[in-house]
Amino acid sequence: MTSTQQRTAVVTGAGAPRGLGRATALRLAADGWAVAVLDLDEAAAKTVAEEIAATGATAFAHHVDVADEPSVLTARAAVAAEVEAGRLPMVGAVVNIAGITSPVPFLETTLELWNRIMAVNATGTYLVTKAFLPGLIEAGWGRIVNMSSVSAQQGGGVFGRTPYSAAKAAILGLTKSLARELGAAGVTVNAVAPGAADTDIRAADTNDRLEAAITSGVPLGRQATAEEIAGVIAWLTTEDAGYLQGTTIDINGGSYLH
Repeated sequence: MTSTQQRTAVVTGAGAPRGLGRATALRLAADGWAVAVLDLDEAAAKTVAEEIAATGATAFAHHVDVADEPSVLTARAAVAAEVEAGRLPMVGAVVNIAGITSPVPFLETTLELWNRIMAVNATGTYLVTKAFLPGLIEAGWGRIVNMSSVSAQQGGGVFGRTPYSAAKAAILGLTKSLARELGAAGVTVNAVAPGAADTDIRAADTNDRLEAAITSGVPLGRQATAEEIAGVIAWLTTEDAGYLQGTTIDINGGSYLH
């Protein structure tokens, strides 16, 4: 198989109106993928799927709690049923975007908060990848793209603090280890590490002063748009990116150089 054959891209966390998941789902649909839009908010996922369908592309929406294995397996079964019925092509890509953050200082964190941040970001990436990976291996071709963060590379410094940085660092380790395991199977596994982005992930806990402070540390003088990050994610699903394995692509406007 090659990337020129239509397949379904599974995108988690794709429901938020100003989120990276929605932007990625729309970009992949524009590039010719069918898209399985998965989100904790099923109504929001359906809205995005309808938006995609209005362009003439194929989309399917379903609820998923990425931190809950039964929920992930139910979503996988729902996608498989659509494939079996001929309403979706076979799955060829998994894009793990679902995530949450928190600005709480370390000594003010609770075990409940730590576990929740780790569960949604790191365990969610593990569960969704594990659920859909057998089909990619069977097909002999696949793309997995994981969402990390510059916070994992520099130890926070943007918005999310220690639990978020630790969870996103775990995703980098998962990405590299899977890349070693899966290369011979024809499946690439890569990550993106965005810096500050103009999305809703910080909406409940931010203010104009904080946003200005975040932007002041970016040499390009602005935050990334969701569409810019989605463009890089989409490229990682193409045939042109077929020799990238275990790579992390930084999208931070020069705020972190290493």
